[in-house]
Amino acid sequence: MKKSLMGLLAALPLIAAAPAVASDEHAKQSEHAGHGEHSAHGGAAKKAAAPAQKPASAPATRNGVQTVDLTVTSKGFEPSDVKVKAGQPVRLVVTRKTAKTCATEIVMADLGINKPLPMDTPVTVEFTPSKSGTLRYACAMDHISGLVTIQ
Repeated sequence: MKKSLMGLLAALPLIAAAPAVASDEHAKQSEHAGHGEHSAHGGAAKKAAAPAQKPASAPATRNGVQTVDLTVTSKGFEPSDVKVKAGQPVRLVVTRKTAKTCATEIVMADLGINKPLPMDTPVTVEFTPSKSGTLRYACAMDHISGLVTIQ
């Protein structure tokens, strides 16, 4: 019994170090897997780079008004980044195409705008930006958002 107890006590430092060694191995696997899922968790290593951020969408000018069509999908507001020119009227036409979203309203707090977005119904939001900068728009819960960049 003394031998088995002595053997257990001798192995104790190794047992205590095992989680640290496992943690180091896990970190190395994560580095090699490109910070994505890896085989230790049943997933394949992700080798593709993260998708580049989409460039901002430019508006179509109709009758002197910069018009941007926005759609609410399961991915959020699309496009989520829009560029417009200062001093010219802007018209955002927002159509919600999914019920599986919290974006049932569009809120532009800086402009005092809060409009409901009924399903499959275009909703118009109009404003004229006076100076360059950014305006943020979001759902009422502030989970889904986008930007209007004013140049």
